[in-house]
Amino acid sequence: MIIRKLRLDKGWSQEQLAELCDISARTVQRIEKGQKPSLETLKALAAVFEINISDLKTEADMSNQTEISTEEEKTILYERKMKGFRRHFIQYAVVMMGLFILNAIKSPNHYWVIWPALGWGVGVLFHGLNAFNVFNFSGSNEKNAKWAAK
Repeated sequence: MIIRKLRLDKGWSQEQLAELCDISARTVQRIEKGQKPSLETLKALAAVFEINISDLKTEADMSNQTEISTEEEKTILYERKMKGFRRHFIQYAVVMMGLFILNAIKSPNHYWVIWPALGWGVGVLFHGLNAFNVFNFSGSNEKNAKWAAK
């Protein structure tokens, strides 16, 4: 839906948009899933996004359409890739920090922590390159878009 696209273009979370519009985050979730918003909610959203309310109103009237555009599919896929990469990177950082501390305590003269850091780091690097669409390691874009839509 257009609300989701506008929100993602601004880089806002659902909670941030809800706060700016003075509505609940659950209302934002419902609108993005296709529920028809009230006129007051449309006015608030139009004011926050600095667009005409008629643009949002026509989109709300067309919300019965269940197909997702290719642009939305790409946005969803990108969002999922970034979420997966962030989670992977944070796990890597936490575990490597723990291993570094363990290495410093148990065997400070021998830095064995380099090997797991390099091995896992290569995986994180390729995951990042894939998430930022530098290289596509996971096959065709059509296949990814269909998978993301599920």
